[in-house]
Amino acid sequence: MNEADALEIVQQAMWTIMVASSPAVVAAMAVGLTIALLQALTQVQEITLTFVPKILAIFVSVAFGATFMGAQMSKLSTIVFGYIQSGF
Repeated sequence: MNEADALEIVQQAMWTIMVASSPAVVAAMAVGLTIALLQALTQVQEITLTFVPKILAIFVSVAFGATFMGAQMSKLSTIVFGYIQSGF
């Protein structure tokens, strides 16, 4: 295994993390922007008003996107195990 192989594995792992976490991040961002807009319009500045809906949105997005996230992780592990099997 040389530096290029290690860099390729790290690059694929980072890309997999970004792609697999994107449903939860997008859901949290959308809910956060919506709540921030409502707080700006109503001038209600309550911290828990933003926290609870974001957590619920993340749980729902992870529940619905679990198969997608699992498929991404499976794809990465197949690539890594392929490197291991071929001896790098």
